[in-house]
Amino acid sequence: MGKELNEDTGFNVSVKTLIGIGFAMATLIGMWFTLQADIDEAKQLPEPPAPVITRMEFDMKDQLVRQTIMTTQEDVKEIKTTLEKLEEKIDDLR
Repeated sequence: MGKELNEDTGFNVSVKTLIGIGFAMATLIGMWFTLQADIDEAKQLPEPPAPVITRMEFDMKDQLVRQTIMTTQEDVKEIKTTLEKLEEKIDDLR
């Protein structure tokens, strides 16, 4: 059977273990305060300006999208033509 824990139960901790636990706690506490300081600093920084999209930039992006659609449409037509040729060849083989 396992040992029972009660008021008389004791355990031994070495000095090395206590020093290690203390060092780990000090490190975590230090990291916490550093993080809090970084958060406070970030709150004080100015907000970045909203992006301004010019009419020229919008027109260029619109033109690029339209060009991409047209190119894709041409590719689809070529694929359809190739597919029809392949279907004809398969029908001829049957």
